[in-house]
Amino acid sequence: MELLLNEYVIIYRKGLQKSCKGEILMEHSMKKGLVWVLVALILSLGLLSSAWVVTSGVANMRRSENTIGVTGSAKKQITSDLIVWKGMFSTDAKQLVDAYAMLEVSQEKVKSYLLDKGFEEKDIVFSSISTRTNYVMHPNGMYSDEISSYRLEQTVEIKSNEVEKVTDVSRESTELINEGVYFQSLSPQYFYTQIADLKISMLAEATKDAKLRAEQISQNTDTKIGKLRSASMGVFQITPVNSNEVSDYGINDTYSLEKEITAVVNCSFEVK
Repeated sequence: MELLLNEYVIIYRKGLQKSCKGEILMEHSMKKGLVWVLVALILSLGLLSSAWVVTSGVANMRRSENTIGVTGSAKKQITSDLIVWKGMFSTDAKQLVDAYAMLEVSQEKVKSYLLDKGFEEKDIVFSSISTRTNYVMHPNGMYSDEISSYRLEQTVEIKSNEVEKVTDVSRESTELINEGVYFQSLSPQYFYTQIADLKISMLAEATKDAKLRAEQISQNTDTKIGKLRSASMGVFQITPVNSNEVSDYGINDTYSLEKEITAVVNCSFEVK
């Protein structure tokens, strides 16, 4: 009886061991299945994301293809309304004191000349005095330490809206040479003071020109021009009239009384 009971216990233990192994295998199988489900889910999400990116890219590409890029320009002739003119006079003397005294006399003559031309004293501006020391030169071309003379220079400047009046003086001022003044007239500079406001209106005109060009192109393609998508301003060119000069950095001519200003705009329009 005892022998039969022991055999029964042994058989029962073996049954428990097999049952535990089965549960372990089943648990392992379930974990493995769950891993594959997660992998499949991740791959599905990846495919969906890729499809969205591709679709979005195609949509953007199609939108990009439905535009036309054109360049518009506007030109306008302007007359300068401000002039800045400078003249230079100088004296030479062996003694610095004498050179300075002579320069003071020249300055008074220049001042009187300009006052006689109708300018007000507040409009006549003299610069500081520039001094240069000249040395004796040896026959071999080398300079010595001996001072030969002192040269003093000074400039006078007039800034005015009376453009024609100052222009005439710039051409006639060398008459001062007849009065003993060593005078040199420099080229006047011409400016247009309303240039900031003009640029705004010209950009609008250049944009209109760009749209007109786009419409002319679309007539041959059976399409219509829609809204303005984007616009970028180019550089302004301020040149003498009838000049073909162009620069990537822009031009600002200050030596011509009559000028021509050119505005450029790069536009992109929707095509329907």
